[in-house]
Amino acid sequence: MLANYHTHTRRCGHAVGEDRAYVERAIERGLKVLGFSDHVPMPFPDGHESRFRVRYADLDDYVQSVLSLRAAYRRDIDIRLGFEAEYYPDLFEGMLERLRPYPVDYLLLGQHFNDSGEAVYNPDMADDPRELARYVDMVIRGMETGKFSCVAHPDLFHFEGPEQVYRQQMTRLCRRAKELDIPLEINILGMRTGRCYPCDRFWPLAKEWGCRVVLGCDAHDPEDVAAPEQLKLAVAYAARFGLEPEERIDLARPF
Repeated sequence: MLANYHTHTRRCGHAVGEDRAYVERAIERGLKVLGFSDHVPMPFPDGHESRFRVRYADLDDYVQSVLSLRAAYRRDIDIRLGFEAEYYPDLFEGMLERLRPYPVDYLLLGQHFNDSGEAVYNPDMADDPRELARYVDMVIRGMETGKFSCVAHPDLFHFEGPEQVYRQQMTRLCRRAKELDIPLEINILGMRTGRCYPCDRFWPLAKEWGCRVVLGCDAHDPEDVAAPEQLKLAVAYAARFGLEPEERIDLARPF
């Protein structure tokens, strides 16, 4: 692995470790690019702030930390400033406006919920075809904005309904990702924690449609950054489906 674009920090409330430790572990393990992509603050109209996101009060600190580390380690590694974000049509432009003052390098699309109400967590088991279709709709609409560089864990929707429905909907996602030339992430966090993703039903479709694929550590601890044994498992997982993960991706600037 030469690049990891999926790295969180303690500011999201469910990651640990100092930012510098993530960088030093990345350098030690041979990465050339480390992208920080913590969960983006969302401009909810009632002032609510999600429990799993960087708080607006911590946004300046997050940005300044990443930029300071970029300068301090510029001879050793290329550090990029990013965010992981859902596509919520009602909040998307407001989210971009809040980020516009900062030198953001990229966004990852991670559709944990289907709408800004955030009532139903997509990795929870579901058998309603309408919810799977909504998930795919939101991912496609997010990709179509041209603002996202990669789809993080595109297979996180835990669908327990008919196989034909799953294939039909996820084919839509893979086909559009191919048309838009947006990479899909095999998520190593899901592998190491036994989540419903990566999903064995999804990746044959990505192969069938010729989708670009990248590995993402989804690091929430410095030890998760390019951990050798985890990488071996992820490479082997990709190979099962005839997929060859890309070492780097071109970043789409969000504004």
